[in-house]
Amino acid sequence: MKFLLRLILTAAAVLLLAEILPGVAVNNYVSAIIVALVLAILNTIVKPVLIILTLPATILTLGLFLLVINAAIILLADYFVSDFSVSGWFWALIFSVLLSVFQSILHSILKKD
Repeated sequence: MKFLLRLILTAAAVLLLAEILPGVAVNNYVSAIIVALVLAILNTIVKPVLIILTLPATILTLGLFLLVINAAIILLADYFVSDFSVSGWFWALIFSVLLSVFQSILHSILKKD
């Protein structure tokens, strides 16, 4: 049940960020839910592999390379979901940072209930 609620909150954050950021577009609500699901799958499967493969760069940059990995995950979601588009690395980076902030806020509210 919590997974479904987190998925809906992430979809709402995706919709909100698509309205705010000019380089990001989502066509409808269903696409936002699909984007949230794809992001959850990519963060579960692909992100740990990328973190392990880029561990030296992550250590050398004191963890800032994780921002690049997050942007790559967003661009992968853009590739897999046809109704979701990101204009480039810069917008993917901004989108990933803001999505992380929104998710942190929304999930902290969820933990209080």
